[in-house]
Amino acid sequence: MAKSILLQTTIPFSDDDWNIRSFSMLAEHLSSLRDENGYALYDVSARNREARPDEADPVLSKVDGSDIDQIWLFALDNGDGLSVEDCEAITRFRQRGGGLLTVRDHNDMGSSLCSLSGVGAAHYFHSKQQEPDDSRHQRDDAYTLNVDWPNYHSGANGDYQKIEVVSNHELLLRSDGSLLEYFPSHPHEGAIGAPDPSASVIATGKSLITGRDFNLVVAFEKSTDEHGNRLGRAIAESSFHHFVDYNWDTDRGCPPFISEPPGDGYKRNPERLNDIKHYVANAARWLA
Repeated sequence: MAKSILLQTTIPFSDDDWNIRSFSMLAEHLSSLRDENGYALYDVSARNREARPDEADPVLSKVDGSDIDQIWLFALDNGDGLSVEDCEAITRFRQRGGGLLTVRDHNDMGSSLCSLSGVGAAHYFHSKQQEPDDSRHQRDDAYTLNVDWPNYHSGANGDYQKIEVVSNHELLLRSDGSLLEYFPSHPHEGAIGAPDPSASVIATGKSLITGRDFNLVVAFEKSTDEHGNRLGRAIAESSFHHFVDYNWDTDRGCPPFISEPPGDGYKRNPERLNDIKHYVANAARWLA
């Protein structure tokens, strides 16, 4: 029986902003994955937030009582993307064994994740829950001046970055057992870390401007919380641009506020897009 995956943003629909339509290639790829008998592995649904910032979302606030197996949460807000009811339900969802992937971006984008139990502590922002290393409280991307730290510059949208595999984790293996090498790059990625013993940094990137390493992926293994709940696996990532259509294919377009010129790395070397597709398949399997 196919596992149910919910692709969910933390902002309402807007034509002039990122929205769930911006992740159509991800949804199509997950939906295309098959088992050895040709049956679909995943039943994928995708939606935007459907509530004002001070209101509970009708799906997220009740997700723990649903038959959803995984939530891929794209935090595109500036701190108001999840209500108290939403966070409590997502916490209960993971307490019942649900898998959770959380992604954000630069500065304070996605800082509503701070309110999430456990996984929220993996995300560091500008105005709150900052990186523990004070020396990192400075701009990395020096070109886009309206974006403040954390803003690690791994390359242009449409290009790819060479990742450093910290742990030979199953999330980072190709089907032949070799290690993944390439992730989509982005001019200003966010900051993440491993906040507790169940979590570990498994991949890092390197700034093309400062040469500084930064964390790309944190994996949370199954663990037992203080109440005896067996928590589902989880992933924290530095940027939603690893998954968005524009970074897989710049011809898909982007919101009008994106000012940086795109790169053409994937257009010149389309086979290198296979690594992030391998990773997506690995993440869905591992979270399940």
